[in-house]
Amino acid sequence: MSLNWKEIDFVLSELDLVGAQVQRIIQPSWDTIILSCYKPSGAVELLLCAAHGACRIHATNIKISKAEKPQRFMELLRARIKNSRITSIEQLGSERIIKISLGRAGSDTFLYARLWSGAANLILTENDGTIIDVLSRKPGKAELSGEIYLPVFGPEPAKNYNIREYPAGISFNEFIDSFYRDQGSALSMDKLSEKLGKYFSIKESGLDDRIAKLGNRADEYSDPERLRELGDILMANQGCATPGSGIELEDFYRAKKVFVKLDSSKSIVENAQSYYDRAKQAKGRLAETLAEIKHLKAQKEALKKQKEKLFADGNPWEIRAFLEKNEKEKAGQGKTSPGLKFTHNGWTMLVGRSAAENDELLRHHVKGNDLWLHARDYAGSYVFIKAVPKKSFPLELMLDAGMLALYYSKGRTKGFGDVYCTLSKQLKRVKGGPKGLVIPAQEKNLRVKIDEAKIRQLFRNSHIEED
Repeated sequence: MSLNWKEIDFVLSELDLVGAQVQRIIQPSWDTIILSCYKPSGAVELLLCAAHGACRIHATNIKISKAEKPQRFMELLRARIKNSRITSIEQLGSERIIKISLGRAGSDTFLYARLWSGAANLILTENDGTIIDVLSRKPGKAELSGEIYLPVFGPEPAKNYNIREYPAGISFNEFIDSFYRDQGSALSMDKLSEKLGKYFSIKESGLDDRIAKLGNRADEYSDPERLRELGDILMANQGCATPGSGIELEDFYRAKKVFVKLDSSKSIVENAQSYYDRAKQAKGRLAETLAEIKHLKAQKEALKKQKEKLFADGNPWEIRAFLEKNEKEKAGQGKTSPGLKFTHNGWTMLVGRSAAENDELLRHHVKGNDLWLHARDYAGSYVFIKAVPKKSFPLELMLDAGMLALYYSKGRTKGFGDVYCTLSKQLKRVKGGPKGLVIPAQEKNLRVKIDEAKIRQLFRNSHIEED
């Protein structure tokens, strides 16, 4: 609920702002401005909010952090009114329009705060009414730079508004600040706490699922002999059709039935070969998987500390900024990519671990200027480095990506090899060919050597996501 005109008058009557110097200006969210006003008799953090349903002006005692990214209107106010003095502040009649007169170096400017729900705005003008700029640009209302702003004066309001009741022992400003912090706006701690708890619950659940999945994989890699046995069992049953995701067969090693997981896109013999390959790779893959589990557990611990700090501080501005930042990141990510996703120092690498993942990445998750790398002469992963505007791909990053491409290929056991490297737009799919098969053009060659220690470092130092 926004402040009514009587409440605005009461708020202003409690504040001693005439003669105060505007020393600092912060815009913690797109709809809110904080003016730090100082005079020898005391300092006031004056909040002006144009949020729908919570339009208001009052002093605030909540600690306000700097915005992560400077916003346009805040930068304008810093340039035009910082260090100026408030010569007057008043509500215009009963219109819920506050006029703040500001003087600096012989020139006056006016900051209007129109606190109408659904049509609120902050407007900075010259002393002749020419608009310098506004918080929310509204061409339909001529609220743009260079236009003339004329505040609207209507008849006296028909409704007899009252000042809401508030506890004794505190000022009305303190009550309003507390009310909107705890329950009355987008800064409601109840709402924010609920959203924050849900966010961390989803993140923790996702990490737990990935740790459990990797734990199962580590168990499998810890017994390479069993992988060879499953390959032998499949080879002994080559005549069977591939029946979906698995098949129950006689385990002649242990004299009982065993359910063997299969890739339905492969034949029995191809599935058997996959088990043999995994047995050969088990030692290296076990170390890699354990390193990834350790990394995810560290992420979970860091997430726990972040959660505890946000809830302990209880600062609604920090919580709101945190949630908005993560919502923007989530919106920017789009569809979750298959395979592995490494993010490090502002760069992202996508790794497909099968023909299907390679094809899916190429079709739906990369753009023409993303860099493609693939082990030369070996079947294996496609690795993509996502392009960053106005930046070239660092050589060290390309070598790391090339090492990943070789590491996730059949050339891994050799320990070194050549890697194709070209932009994704230089790839041409083979018509009628196997899934994911491409022919590169204008490719360059990278000679890379697998460094197991460097691979483990990549897993430790990168933020890694897995489908």
